[in-house]
Amino acid sequence: MDLIDISSASEALTLLFSQPEYWLVVIPGIIIGLFFGATPGLQTSMAMAIFLPMTLYMDFLQAMLFLTAIFTGGGFGAGVPAILMNIPGTSSAIATAFDGYPMARSGKHNEALGLALGSSTFGVLLGYVLLFFLIKPMSGFVLKLGPSEMFMVILWGLTLIASLTGKHIIKGLIAGFFGLLIGTIGFSEIGVMRGTMGIEILSDGIPAIPAMMGMFAASELFKLVNTGFLVEDESKRKVRISFIIKGFKQAFSYPLILIRGSIIGVIIGAVPGVGSSVSNLLSYIETKRRDKDPDSFGKGNPKGVVASESANSTSEAGSMATLLALGIPGGGATAVMLAAFAMHNITGGPQFIREEMDVVYAIIFANFGQVFLLIILGILLIPVLASIIKVKMNYLVPSVLILAVCGAFGLTGNMSGPITVLVFALIGWVFRRYNFSVPATVIGMLLGSMAESSLVQTLQISGGNISYIFERPISIVILVLLFISLFGGKIVTKLTKKNV
Repeated sequence: MDLIDISSASEALTLLFSQPEYWLVVIPGIIIGLFFGATPGLQTSMAMAIFLPMTLYMDFLQAMLFLTAIFTGGGFGAGVPAILMNIPGTSSAIATAFDGYPMARSGKHNEALGLALGSSTFGVLLGYVLLFFLIKPMSGFVLKLGPSEMFMVILWGLTLIASLTGKHIIKGLIAGFFGLLIGTIGFSEIGVMRGTMGIEILSDGIPAIPAMMGMFAASELFKLVNTGFLVEDESKRKVRISFIIKGFKQAFSYPLILIRGSIIGVIIGAVPGVGSSVSNLLSYIETKRRDKDPDSFGKGNPKGVVASESANSTSEAGSMATLLALGIPGGGATAVMLAAFAMHNITGGPQFIREEMDVVYAIIFANFGQVFLLIILGILLIPVLASIIKVKMNYLVPSVLILAVCGAFGLTGNMSGPITVLVFALIGWVFRRYNFSVPATVIGMLLGSMAESSLVQTLQISGGNISYIFERPISIVILVLLFISLFGGKIVTKLTKKNV
């Protein structure tokens, strides 16, 4: 089977450049994505949902370009509050905060934002290049990923939690297990109520995004109450485009990290329900494990920002592959795109690829153009987005808390969101005080319900036989990779010492 349909690719280029109105929606789409992604409490998928009705007045391709532009802008935008305020705009920017925020606190906010922009644009570009060559064969491969394979991918992420915590491995595992338990509150997959303690509002579980905002952001703000500014040194508080461009260029001095993160992003992004929330963490963890100085991560190592942002941006291409090839959304953003499909009476899947390959290629080619527009718009708008570092903390702390609480209320539609933010802010403060890993807890919360769902489906398929997981070739490959990730370094070190 040919990887590329040359005639369809040629038709796609003609389609894109013969009608300029297709490009008129891209710039506003990127700007919308940037501002929604950079605003704590707002989601890229929320922006796409709000502006979805507008696509009813567009043709299908124009609608897809508008929505993917919001997706692309939001992918980078989510990293801005993660770097400046330790508030990941979305769960896909969690790992960006690990080193981006320490860089900002030390006055390297310009470089950190430039690193994020460079890594994001590279990730989107490489992701869509890979999608261009692999869209046809990938449609067949994704069909082979059943719940057992998804369970093993998630297990990989959960098992690697300990490596995020440096010397406090046991505390990292305890924190991850705590997050896992929190993620199981509410109705189980088989309809059993668990962990609600009779509180009716918990029947749907703990809202993950408000909990994440509380543990990451609000708990950190408690520590900053007695400080003057986010960046203490006034001379380092300036937003300089020259330094942002310097950081942008610096991202490309780590080509192996960029490529590895991008490949992880495409592969994980193609798995429905997992996507960028997992890929940015796996990329970060693998980069930290392979580095000569892993202890420098979490303290402002630029490699951590590059690893996270390259992976979460590339996940967009992976999730788009699943949507186009199978008609299955990989997450909230692609779920909105699926709604756009339905609005235009189009069904994604193998038949769509077979009959509308020129449209598929047009979407991919348009995203190449979006990369360069994102670079320009990102550099121009970062000074606006980054102006928060000039605000006094006695204004910033209550403002961000109010924004987080209001954003949480907007997400849940009731008081469960604000209450969750405040409760998990206290939990996060306690965890930080006693060196329990906040990231590990959040990872456990995000992945726990996914793991349970995949395991239940696997047991249903196999008739309750857990060994079925180890009969699947792809599951075995993932299991081998898991053991290599955990013990490969130690084995190599021991063998090296013996040889010496």
